[in-house]
Amino acid sequence: MDEDIRYEKVKMGAWIGIIGNIVLAVLKGIIGFMSNSRALIADAVHSASDVVGSVAVLIGVRAAKMPPDQDHPYGHGKAESITAIIVAVLLFLVGVEIAIDAIKAFFEQIAVPKIIAIYAVIFSIVVKEIMFRYKYHLGKKYRSEALITDAWHHRSDVYSSIAALLGIGGSILGGTIDVPWLVYADPVAGLFVSILVVKMAWQLGSQSIHNTLDHVLHDEDTIDMKKAVASVEGVLNVDEFLAREHGHYVIIDLKIAVDPEITVKEGHSIGKAVKRRLLEENYVHDVLVHINPHEKNGEVS
Repeated sequence: MDEDIRYEKVKMGAWIGIIGNIVLAVLKGIIGFMSNSRALIADAVHSASDVVGSVAVLIGVRAAKMPPDQDHPYGHGKAESITAIIVAVLLFLVGVEIAIDAIKAFFEQIAVPKIIAIYAVIFSIVVKEIMFRYKYHLGKKYRSEALITDAWHHRSDVYSSIAALLGIGGSILGGTIDVPWLVYADPVAGLFVSILVVKMAWQLGSQSIHNTLDHVLHDEDTIDMKKAVASVEGVLNVDEFLAREHGHYVIIDLKIAVDPEITVKEGHSIGKAVKRRLLEENYVHDVLVHINPHEKNGEVS
């Protein structure tokens, strides 16, 4: 995979998120205040947090693109995982803030939202779902954990907007048919939004932390790579195979067994052939091959 192409595509996804979220946050914020809708204002805050998240993704992707150096011989790929954690923390804090604001509303006299709030929420749902699908597709295609996390940030906004839509609709209905308690459907929706946001932040943050702590691919994810190694002439057995995720790419450490009677030079050539074969995978950036003498029944053959 061409790193420059990957960087440009992921960067474009982040910029689309930044611009789209700024427009939605401003639109929902203004209409939220004009229409007296706490649910819509909470949704606007959620969109504003998405702006910060997309900026963090942009910074993380830029850092991950930096080539290996003396202090970081394996590259800077984990910058994206760290960025994903930052986005998850921001999402969590936003969820808590929305919950606090919604709870306060139950102890205050609130006004019935205006109908314009409904139109703003529907527009937000459509735009956010398009942004989610676009960024999720890019994140999967270019193995960008940060972009995938940010995409789910957009999907959480879709859920929150749906909750806001129900809350605003219920509140307007309560005002229309003169059912006072139904007016509080608006802050109830805001509280429900906060629960969704916090839950998603926890899930995304946990996954990102797991990947940052030198997570290795599971056996079922490395079957094809192991078969590729075993197919190299001179490889008698794959003794150990560890593929570590390092952001959007993988670094592999493996031990292979070869005929103990061959020369060191021949064993080295087999190791180089194994490395070349694994590097054919677009997302494999480095391979360390250790050569073992092949043993049979506990003895060197």
